[in-house]
Amino acid sequence: MKLAVILLAGAAWAQSWVGQTSGTTTSLRGIRVVNARVAWASGTAGTWMLTTDGGGTWRSDTVRGGEKLDFRGAWAIDERNAWLLSVGSGAQSRVYRTTDGGRQWRQQLAASGPKGFFDAIAFWDARRGMVLGDPVDGEFEIYTTDDGGHHWRRQHTPAALPDEGAFAASNSCLVLRGTHEAWFGTGGHGGARVFHSTDGGGSWAVAGTPVRDDGASAGIFSLAFADGLTGVAVGGDYSKPAAAAYNIAVTADGGRAWTIPAGAPAGYRSAVLYVAEYKAWIATGTSGSDVSFDAGQTWQTFDTVAYNALGSADGTVLAVGPSGRIARLRMR
Repeated sequence: MKLAVILLAGAAWAQSWVGQTSGTTTSLRGIRVVNARVAWASGTAGTWMLTTDGGGTWRSDTVRGGEKLDFRGAWAIDERNAWLLSVGSGAQSRVYRTTDGGRQWRQQLAASGPKGFFDAIAFWDARRGMVLGDPVDGEFEIYTTDDGGHHWRRQHTPAALPDEGAFAASNSCLVLRGTHEAWFGTGGHGGARVFHSTDGGGSWAVAGTPVRDDGASAGIFSLAFADGLTGVAVGGDYSKPAAAAYNIAVTADGGRAWTIPAGAPAGYRSAVLYVAEYKAWIATGTSGSDVSFDAGQTWQTFDTVAYNALGSADGTVLAVGPSGRIARLRMR
């Protein structure tokens, strides 16, 4: 794997992905890093995975009754309590929860009808969370819970555009922060917008972005925030992995306005996150991974291997991708 050295303010940072043994060959798109030891991952063929030693070993299994589901979202609060989100038309879009480390899974939610298609799941805390789905009856399908997913309530959003939707590529087109703030990014022809709520999903404001929206496979695929104001949106066109034009936008006011930065990641990117311990932004996609140390203004590619999704906690950064690929970021 390519190794890059970045010079910033007199300090030298080197970053590279270090592969881990996943024990599966399924495609992975869900990753939730709880802390330096515990992480959950998920993917096709009903697959879920858990590590409790920082990725030294992974336990892999399938959800009973969900062996054909594509779990593109994983969320967890510890090594016992986790949620999985599957994608697909209608009843294929579901939410499952375990409270015993994966030995048993219980379905909590399904899309409302044949037009439903879930995209992402996230939680503010152990009880309060949100599920994002593509538009149904002209509005994005948003559900919130305040009891850990035992009950879900449909929320309303401003009208979706005719060809607008969200992308279930990395479980990061939806971001929750603080106690009530939420953002999600969209795509599709004429899309590439960011919806923002400051009251837990009860109401939403919408802002346009300069990210490309010239086709069904183009738009915003991932959002990340360093704080309540500073954010980065990445995406592009997943059918054109190496195309870097209009694949990023940045905000300094919490998402009310988005601009094109001076530089950009080197292609389509399905995931981005902020690593506070290094004051670094990491982006990844099918054509490689990049790092930024200046709030997304400039980027340096440090790897060209395909990954789909990112997760981070306590300075630990993991990436998952095709064919069961899992790697940990080495940064020194």
